Amino acid sequence: MQIVKRVMGHPVLGQLLRYGLVGGSVTALQAAVYWLLAEKLDWHPQLANVAGYACAVVTGYFAHGAISFRGQAEEGHSGARMARFVTVSLLSLALNALWVWLTVTVLHGPLWAPIPFMGFVTPMAVFVLNRQWVYR
Repeated sequence: MQIVKRVMGHPVLGQLLRYGLVGGSVTALQAAVYWLLAEKLDWHPQLANVAGYACAVVTGYFAHGAISFRGQAEEGHSGARMARFVTVSLLSLALNALWVWLTVTVLHGPLWAPIPFMGFVTPMAVFVLNRQWVYR
């Protein structure tokens, strides 16, 4: 319990922990939508990725603002913040599209192959951008 209090008391570490919990849930939502559409409904993997992204971006904007970066933001739900969030999320979409293209198209891997990259590499890049630029 003391460790949790110490981590939560440190601004960046507490924020990273909250981001991990919220982001993990949002990423799981995106991956589940991607996999369900690509594997079960036989959608093209890139279309399934965009559908997963759409679900995740709406959920992520409100969840990260309310939980992950609460208290850090200087402004409420402004148009400028929404534009920055959309820009960062489009970057995450591009990164995830890269993982799908690389692992499924180029390397001929299974449809689940991009999910580890979607779950770890992309979220870390997005955390840094969200913390430094979107929810500043």
